[in-house]
Amino acid sequence: MEISFESLETPALTKAQLAELLFDQIGLNKRESKDMIDAFFDLISQKLVDGEDVKISGFGNFQIRTKAARPGRNPRTGESIPIEARRVVTFHASHKLKEHIQGIPGTDAE
Repeated sequence: MEISFESLETPALTKAQLAELLFDQIGLNKRESKDMIDAFFDLISQKLVDGEDVKISGFGNFQIRTKAARPGRNPRTGESIPIEARRVVTFHASHKLKEHIQGIPGTDAE
């Protein structure tokens, strides 16, 4: 199934636009479309909060990484400040997505 993004007015793809695409091109009603998008992102968010990696085949991996505490510096004043340990989300695109973005022959970007 081909999904068209020509109707997108902003450079960012929003959850509302994804729900509208499901409504227009898949045929779900607007409420089901919104609920499906919300459930999808809630599931990804919860898995990451729980410390689990999220792998989406053909798209990429979201991973939780723990960064250690370290000394930092206020760039305006030069004052040393401690940066606390924290967890961050990283995203690594799949080879398939990278090739698609680059327009490499043999992918769907031809």
